[in-house]
Amino acid sequence: MIDPATGDYNGERTTGLENAAQMRLKTPLGSYLFAPTVGSKLHLLPRKDTEQTRALAEQYAFQALSPLVTDGRATAVTVSATRPRSGWLSLSVRIEQASGEVATFEYPVKVS
Repeated sequence: MIDPATGDYNGERTTGLENAAQMRLKTPLGSYLFAPTVGSKLHLLPRKDTEQTRALAEQYAFQALSPLVTDGRATAVTVSATRPRSGWLSLSVRIEQASGEVATFEYPVKVS
């Protein structure tokens, strides 16, 4: 599984959608030539630690993860952003997978 804080594999195996979700969040939208709809707009966030930036981060993450529901791998996706410390957001992601399992993880985003 991919460690969201470092981007490295941590040696754990996963059958969930955590890796697919993290790759969608980490990849700038449109950067894959043959899959231009894969990715997020998180790289476009203003580098200001404001409530508007927090709301945009939630919106961009939800938009990036919605295709997991559209293609049938998940039944629901929820994202909420908090500010654990100055200059950083933490996206709390919850994915209800089609198998009935629930995948949750935190994804850090630097905003200043």
